[in-house]
Amino acid sequence: MTVALDPALIVEDDVATQQRLARLLATAADSDTRIAVASSVAEAKAHIAGRTPAIALIDIGLPDGSGIDLIHWLRHRHPEAATVVISAWGNEEIVLAALQAGATGYLLKERDDVELQLALQSIQRGGAPIDPFVARRILTLLPAAQPAAAASDEGHALSERETEILRLVARGYSNREIAELTALSRFTIEGYTKAIYRKLAVGSRTAAVFEAKSRGLLR
Repeated sequence: MTVALDPALIVEDDVATQQRLARLLATAADSDTRIAVASSVAEAKAHIAGRTPAIALIDIGLPDGSGIDLIHWLRHRHPEAATVVISAWGNEEIVLAALQAGATGYLLKERDDVELQLALQSIQRGGAPIDPFVARRILTLLPAAQPAAAASDEGHALSERETEILRLVARGYSNREIAELTALSRFTIEGYTKAIYRKLAVGSRTAAVFEAKSRGLLR
């Protein structure tokens, strides 16, 4: 059975925040973009059963469970969906759990409309934005770079081209933009990206960047 693909799903139980995110998403994307809303984990799963979202903005604290569990469920059942956290919580434990579950981005609700709209536009282009405040806190947890140790396992070492692409990923470029910058096809970039994921044992762009930094592969 073919499952239809919806552009966006907002999983948030606060009505005012639902309306705000829907407005910002509509502005960041095409005016006719379909935007669905769910107020709980159960509602989100019921919606996804019929239409897999291309993008899902997910709050962490939901009435019937954790948004992190929903992200994990989406990653394994619908890996084609890009999941981005939109939350008031930015502590390290929650952020790391969300990224490990498969989130490709992490945004804070406290940001003003302009900042969030720019981040949402980046998502539409295939980017994986992380709020700067969140990124700084997470980066402080990474161990000191140890390049020699990281390169000791030849089977999992990144090639020069893979490292170049990962650096561009870390700067927020989408696969299409990386293809233009490197004069390669988008499909070639996607192949390199999959190889990077495999070597680093991760499942998202964001996780790949953090893992590479922790191994000293990126500076």
